[in-house]
Amino acid sequence: MKVVLQNLTKTFPGRSKNDRREVVAVNNFNFEIPDGKLIGLLGPSGCGKSTTLSLLSGLQKPTSGRIFFGDDDVTGLPAEKRGVGVVFQNYALYPHLTVKQNILFPLQNLKGVDKLSKTEMLERAYEAARLVQIEELMDRKPSELSGGQQQRVAIARALVKMPRVLLLDEPLSNLDARLRLQTREEIRRIQKETQITTVFVTHDQEEAMSISDMIVVMKDGVIQQIGKPQEVYDSPVNLFVAKFLGTPPINVFQGKIRDGRLCIGGEALLDVTGIPDQEVYVGIRPEGFILRENGALTCNLSGVEVMGRDISVVSTHESSAGPAIRAIIGAENKVDLGSQTVWFDVKPNKVFVFHRETEERIYI
Repeated sequence: MKVVLQNLTKTFPGRSKNDRREVVAVNNFNFEIPDGKLIGLLGPSGCGKSTTLSLLSGLQKPTSGRIFFGDDDVTGLPAEKRGVGVVFQNYALYPHLTVKQNILFPLQNLKGVDKLSKTEMLERAYEAARLVQIEELMDRKPSELSGGQQQRVAIARALVKMPRVLLLDEPLSNLDARLRLQTREEIRRIQKETQITTVFVTHDQEEAMSISDMIVVMKDGVIQQIGKPQEVYDSPVNLFVAKFLGTPPINVFQGKIRDGRLCIGGEALLDVTGIPDQEVYVGIRPEGFILRENGALTCNLSGVEVMGRDISVVSTHESSAGPAIRAIIGAENKVDLGSQTVWFDVKPNKVFVFHRETEERIYI
């Protein structure tokens, strides 16, 4: 099911006694979600991603704009008539019902031509349970399940209606690190198997990048960038996107373009012909450093963190916008821990330049 959002805007009245101005949660959102794809809505708290999901589900009405499921304008349809399945952050399972009864619940409320026989409902419930691999848990209560198992029940309950669109609102945030990894892999497997158009909301960029066909990065209700995860990581359009994606985060420096060269402090890193002299921000991905004696960038060595196949060289520089610089290099490299200085060259494709005022990307 293709989903189209046209000029979607949602405002809320101001709550502050001193400021009654409207709060714009989603601002002129335009996007077409291709049929059968998994889209990650990504951004920090308050960026409008959960509000966008609520607009898609019908739980909230837009202030302006339209929503289409295929060729159907569903903007004015209530949630129960949109054919969506929603999985919430807190699972929202009924504690007094068994797993089977929780999964059956949406089907028992169907009316008219959509009403199913008991046999049909059971068949669908067990098919949904099979998809999420919880068939052996059908007679348990939610309190008898682990967090990951409860999340699978919530997904099965959303899938049992055979929704046109599946909406996931930060579904992994209550799980520990190992379960998050396992469950996100399961979500991806289920989505590929069912081919249901899915929107996945998260503030965790690693989650979004690992399972999404495309990501939408948001800030203050406005789309910052849309694209395939690796493409957005490799080519951010502004400093916000560059800083938001990546673990460890990108290293940001105050730099200058001077006489066709990109400089940090008094050291020239790269040739950048055809760009006027100006002050800029320079972003260097952690994996963009090359440890090299007498390299172009001189930093003050703070320490080394062993990460197995890689090591993280921690250093400082007077032009760094952060308290520390992290360079990820191969464990075969040897760092002189007795030295107070470390030198790096940089990989040009891992260096990004941004306008000092607008923070928009300057392509070099």
